[in-house]
Amino acid sequence: MQNPPPHQNPPAPRPDTGEFAFEGEIGLLRDVLRLLPTGVTVQDEDGRFLLINDTAASQLGVAAEQPTSKHLDQRREAGLVLLRAGRAAVAEIGVTGTGGEQVLLAAHRPVRIAGRNLLLSSSTDISEQKAVEDHLFRSAYFDELTGLPMRRVIEHRVQSLIQRYEPGSAFALAFLDIDNFKHINDYYGHSVGDALLIEVAKRLGLNLRETDMLSRISGDEFLLLLNPTESEEEVADYIEATLQRLKAPFFIDGSEIFASTSIGVSLFPDHGRSYDALLQNADIAMYRIKNDGKGAAAFFDTSMEREALARMKVEQSLRHAILEKRFCCAFQAKVDIRTKEVKGVEALVRLRDDDGVIQAPGTFINLAAELGLIDELTHLVLAEIIRSIDLINETFGPTATISINVAAKQADNPTFMRSFAAALEATGFPRRFMIEVTEDAFVTKRRFQEEVVPIFRKLGVAISIDDFGIGYSSLSALADITADEIKIDRSFISDIHLRPRSQGILRAIESLAEALGMTVIAEGVETFEELAYLQAATRIRYAQGFYFARPIFLEELNLVAPVASETRVNEASRPVQENRHASSSRPTRYRR
Repeated sequence: MQNPPPHQNPPAPRPDTGEFAFEGEIGLLRDVLRLLPTGVTVQDEDGRFLLINDTAASQLGVAAEQPTSKHLDQRREAGLVLLRAGRAAVAEIGVTGTGGEQVLLAAHRPVRIAGRNLLLSSSTDISEQKAVEDHLFRSAYFDELTGLPMRRVIEHRVQSLIQRYEPGSAFALAFLDIDNFKHINDYYGHSVGDALLIEVAKRLGLNLRETDMLSRISGDEFLLLLNPTESEEEVADYIEATLQRLKAPFFIDGSEIFASTSIGVSLFPDHGRSYDALLQNADIAMYRIKNDGKGAAAFFDTSMEREALARMKVEQSLRHAILEKRFCCAFQAKVDIRTKEVKGVEALVRLRDDDGVIQAPGTFINLAAELGLIDELTHLVLAEIIRSIDLINETFGPTATISINVAAKQADNPTFMRSFAAALEATGFPRRFMIEVTEDAFVTKRRFQEEVVPIFRKLGVAISIDDFGIGYSSLSALADITADEIKIDRSFISDIHLRPRSQGILRAIESLAEALGMTVIAEGVETFEELAYLQAATRIRYAQGFYFARPIFLEELNLVAPVASETRVNEASRPVQENRHASSSRPTRYRR
């Protein structure tokens, strides 16, 4: 093989070697830098941008036909400051680029290259991450339904105000609760209830200053911070204006809804120097309004604190009584007013207090319901009846129905009612029982009438409407109620012979109940004149009240020897008062 002539030029370098390789790598690097998903800019000491890659151009709103933009100018000014100071920085910035609203995480670092001071900047779009963070933040600190801050936000604000307290400064904390919100939910449905909460929040938020805060802390409860305040009168005027706004009707989903609010107010520093103390005292004042009739406002005072302490003592006593099963039953007969025969008997729960004195249910039933103890109490009553069924049969007869009161809150709870129905079935004689519920329960037609009533019908347990006429029903509502018995409230029976208007109402209830096949019972008959009117002017057959006999305690039943089923009542038919001690005279006897 011959060597080439010495005058012939050497072959050209291959493209992947030498200067061609170097130029190719530079081009490749330039393309990679241009197409990086992270925005990159390089800025010199004169503010000129030596490099802006495609991502940075998009982020900063720079187009080929528009070599500058507001965001680019802002970066230039900030970059010059950093370059002259010789320091690095990381910051979040909001921009409106070609991709829309974005949040960028920008990192800036001064560098020295080839004897020149440059600022190397990179920026990453973190918009989605920030959206997730914002969502999590709002979920943790803001109510999803109303958009209001939640409890921990207003608590933090109040605690901050207390920590920065200066003599002479003051603020008010108001606790607001929508009255009878449960009934609104039950009657109109939860979607309307939610819409009402939104509208209430809007009205409560009117005329608030930037330094005030409204918070939704639970279902229908709100907290209002008024800061600063000059005087109690100023706060009272604002709260009164708020109450008036809330009294106007709400128009929701074609319904006109009236909703009032009870408000309790505590003042810092007069009524407490901590968030917990202020909240508790505002809560105490609000409950005073609830007990006094609702729909108003009250400022906390020390007398309320004494009442709250007394209530707490009753609460503790009630809890101990349930644990120790210090409850007993008194039994009152439902009597045929023409033959004096016993139709049924109602079990009336009583509490034996620490001193052994029998307390009527008015002192503890509502509290038991508030504390969530009413279910256990109802089961205790049933257990007492089962233990004493022989005495009940001997005294009132083996066919007398046994009525047990169930609170409307319980009747609206299918879970409890199913467990109670199972307990009645387990007695072996469920057909002896009748459950008495107030007419409030029938407002929740779907839950009670469609879910609960069929369970008891299957067992043969009867349904009675207690205290009819003073709740939320009307005469027309009776047509939709599935019940066996109506007990007319004693407010209609008291002095019925002297009250023509009550007589007319009584006749209307009687006629409608008769048409619907329901038995009518007159409650609270206490005088001969009341009984005489019922016998002469109505077709009512059954009544209950002190005229026939006071409630009889099981301890008294134990003192009485069994009597034959044909024994007739020979005791006086005068009114008697319930004995508060469970160890007194012999009970009245009935014909069975």
